[in-house]
Amino acid sequence: MPNGVRDERSLGALFSDLTRETTTLFRKEVDLAKAEMSETLSRASSGLIGLVAGGLIAFIGIQVLVAAAVLGLALFMPWWVAALVVGLAVLAIGGIVLAVGLSNLRARKLVPKRTITTMRDTTSWAKQQLR
Repeated sequence: MPNGVRDERSLGALFSDLTRETTTLFRKEVDLAKAEMSETLSRASSGLIGLVAGGLIAFIGIQVLVAAAVLGLALFMPWWVAALVVGLAVLAIGGIVLAVGLSNLRARKLVPKRTITTMRDTTSWAKQQLR
């Protein structure tokens, strides 16, 4: 108490304040978690839309290039061998592109880090207050 002034509130009033403030703190933590997850999902969805749109355009372009490669190689070898060679090359490139895309959508980027930090801080503070 500052300057030796004694708080005259009853134990019931103190517990009532503690309950109200704990409830308010919990609600604010939940609100923070909701806001952070909303922001994270918004970023992920816009990235996913770009990924799908770019993928469709690239897919069409790849089909044209694959056809051109098969036709070009068919001048020097049987058409089925040319198609096999080009198909294997496209599969290898597709695997690399898929691996890069999946690494950008890892779950660890969707964790609400600020909420976790504030919850830890709040828990630590509450433990200190109870001592």
